[in-house]
Amino acid sequence: MDPRALPPRLVIDPSLPPEISVELRSSPHILRMARSGRRMDTTYDPALLFVLPGFLLLISILTRVPIIFVASVGIGMIVLLRWMALDGSYRTTKRRLRLAQTYADHYVLAEDLDYPCQQLLRRAQNAVEVILNSKVHRAGLIDTIDNQVTLPEEVWQIAQRLRKLSSMHAEHGKLIPRELPPGMEDAFRPYTSALDAAWTSLSQRVRHLEKYAKQVIKTDKVYRTHQRLEALAAKTPEYQQLIAETVHDQLAHQHIKELADQAAHARKLFEESITQARQAAGALLRTPLT
Repeated sequence: MDPRALPPRLVIDPSLPPEISVELRSSPHILRMARSGRRMDTTYDPALLFVLPGFLLLISILTRVPIIFVASVGIGMIVLLRWMALDGSYRTTKRRLRLAQTYADHYVLAEDLDYPCQQLLRRAQNAVEVILNSKVHRAGLIDTIDNQVTLPEEVWQIAQRLRKLSSMHAEHGKLIPRELPPGMEDAFRPYTSALDAAWTSLSQRVRHLEKYAKQVIKTDKVYRTHQRLEALAAKTPEYQQLIAETVHDQLAHQHIKELADQAAHARKLFEESITQARQAAGALLRTPLT
């Protein structure tokens, strides 16, 4: 399946403390519960209110044990059942749900977005993933904008705006009549234009990210080739000696010069590719969303 067709991944505010971020990321289903307003089910089966006393009374009759003792046992069983309902798993889920409700404005789910906004956010996430997983990034060759910090913040800003835009799209669709009276079209046009302008701006932002990612892919390929050429360049003296020993003097000088020139040319191509990647990053952040 085309990764671009997949729904976007959960986006969490990168400014949150790491321990909070880890808790939120560990339970997406609880974040959905919080977003939908659902609460933990703390109810018990009403049948227990009738079955348990009846069961205890039957035991008292059959065993001829005093009813007070049986009632004490019953109370103990009720306490035990309640403790079982509030075991570690329940308490953990309840704590995470409370956390998800507290930080409800600090994460964006796929369900928060309409389909076009989901696609746009996924494209942004894919571009950032390409950049952060590249060899040139890991080698620290293009990290002039601190990719590890800046790019997650960029995705978060885009996700926030897409969430708001999705909400306004839905509201806009409900408020605008399907059939407008004659002459009323112009009254609604500025509102539609405002939504279109926001969408265009965010789309352009994502295209900048994708342009940066494409340049990083190109630079990665040059980098891999350059690494091999560097390995060969380290052996240039051996090749030059071989030529000097086996080739006629005039030809030897020419070949030795070519070896040196090719090594310099490869270095130049690599440096140009790195420069282009850095320029793409600079263009991305020239007009920050924030």
